[in-house]
Amino acid sequence: QLQLVESGGGLVQPGGSLRLSCAAPGSTLDSRPNAWFRQVPGKERERIACISANGGSTDYADSVKGRSTISRDNAKNTLWLQMDTLKPEDTAVYYCAKLSFYCSGPVIYWGQGTQVTVSS
Repeated sequence: QLQLVESGGGLVQPGGSLRLSCAAPGSTLDSRPNAWFRQVPGKERERIACISANGGSTDYADSVKGRSTISRDNAKNTLWLQMDTLKPEDTAVYYCAKLSFYCSGPVIYWGQGTQVTVSS
């Protein structure tokens, strides 16, 4: 029923790592680009990473560039976000999303989100 389901969030120490996953039950990831967003209360939802439908190109927000990697496994209908060197300011609810034809396009589907908390 749910188009996208995130998992892998949790509590980590500053400097630690997390690997988030997004599954697409009953759907397919390879037909559209997919992205990871994050949001904290009172702030606009921020797109932090996007990957093309075939995985051929990626794009990252400056806030996570160099310490995050978005990837996909279309055979498993799974999207990943590896985050390293986590900082307290990375604390947010992380959402995966299916986009239109381009990473700059509108969101078609949202996941429900998974909480990431970076704290000592």
